[in-house]
Amino acid sequence: MADLGYDNKVAIITGAGGGLGRSHALMFARRGARVVVNDLGGNVDGTGADASAAQKVVDEIEAAGGIAVADHNSVATPEGGQAIVDTALENFGRVDIVVNNAGILRDKTFAKMTDDLVTPVIDVHLKGAFNVTRPAWTHMREQGYGRVVNTSSSSGILGNFGQANYAAAKAGLVGLTRVLAAEGAKYNIKANAIAPVARTRMTEELLGPLAEFLEPESVSPVVGWLAHEDCPVTGEVYTVGGGRVARFFTGMTPGWFQRGHDIEQIRDNWDTIRNEEGYTVPSGPADEFAEMARIFQENAG
Repeated sequence: MADLGYDNKVAIITGAGGGLGRSHALMFARRGARVVVNDLGGNVDGTGADASAAQKVVDEIEAAGGIAVADHNSVATPEGGQAIVDTALENFGRVDIVVNNAGILRDKTFAKMTDDLVTPVIDVHLKGAFNVTRPAWTHMREQGYGRVVNTSSSSGILGNFGQANYAAAKAGLVGLTRVLAAEGAKYNIKANAIAPVARTRMTEELLGPLAEFLEPESVSPVVGWLAHEDCPVTGEVYTVGGGRVARFFTGMTPGWFQRGHDIEQIRDNWDTIRNEEGYTVPSGPADEFAEMARIFQENAG
């Protein structure tokens, strides 16, 4: 089968000055995309700025024969998000792919979690995806094509000690991805998410001995596939790291039904309610409502 490429496609990669974003940007450019390398160049906690971070990646791309432009705007504001998209439009005339990768860490246990630790993390991870994707979305709808890849985390899906702020933002990105998939379907816009495990400056101190196996480059092929025009899926989440790729999904147990039940009946049937045998994977609220309607019909009268 032919190699997959992105000729005539324009990709915006946020947080692309290093780590995962850099790897994604190099991969897209190597396969023919024109790339906006966005990075504020701040520290892991979001403070500071350094314009050279994005430019170094652009220099790498151009040295290899690719086409890219650096952007140093912050994803944390609507104005910054618009400016990032404007960089793509002014330099390349369109936007086909958005990879929301920018992120910061301000870890602390929940008992010590203050607003100055919560707000910036939400602003970069969750609101940042809103801020960049919204202006890109308008152009994707008009051109009848688009791909969005959001960077979630197992911390958001499964929870992780000391990361209430980060986990809440990353869980929010899963919900955003599902909505974008639903609303983008009729415009040929697909949205998916990854939950990567990779060695970057944000994670190298957390991974311990596993770090040597978790190079960022092992994540980029999944991002590339999810962002390709041939990819058939939308609204899904994939965990990826060190060569392993798997799907995360939300399952629903068959449950238990009794109209007019009381607390004691819930207690007495708790094991049945939680029993995972025969679970389904609803694609959205409509599937859940359909299951409820089926149960109501079976138990009518």
